[in-house]
Amino acid sequence: MTRQEAQAIYRAGEETVVRVLVELSARVVPCDFIAFAKSLNPLGRHQDLLMSNVFAQTEALAFGKTLAQVEAEGTAPAIAPHRVFEGNRPSNVLMAEKLTPATLGRLVSLYEMSVFTQSVLCNINPFDQWGVELGKALAQRIIPELESATEPHLQRDSSTNSLICRYRKLKAQ
Repeated sequence: MTRQEAQAIYRAGEETVVRVLVELSARVVPCDFIAFAKSLNPLGRHQDLLMSNVFAQTEALAFGKTLAQVEAEGTAPAIAPHRVFEGNRPSNVLMAEKLTPATLGRLVSLYEMSVFTQSVLCNINPFDQWGVELGKALAQRIIPELESATEPHLQRDSSTNSLICRYRKLKAQ
């Protein structure tokens, strides 16, 4: 699958490499925005600010900003060309009432079906996943370290060792 066919998930308010890819790449990168109308942790007007960013980003991707619009804002001529954005970038907004286990399950199912469909179209066997097999084999070796009644002698990389130690500590509390 090419980068053009990849889908990006953009979280409102973040300046990320994904955003740069979606907005400035020479390739068109379709983008999905996932938003929820009701916050699980309401905090003043924060939800409205987040939603305004979702709507504004999709509008910017769709319509961009012309040189004439930038110049009309009084932008310095030397900077004006850098503020132009052509738009015409495809995006979807998936908006649900709130994030619930059922909503999350539906989103996972949607993306699993999307990946499967793309794999069929690209003649790729989505079930031939050697990396997944490696992960399963490693998981079988890690399980005894997680379930051990005594502190295990870990001989993995420092990141995995730290995760195992943190998990055991949190599990014991």
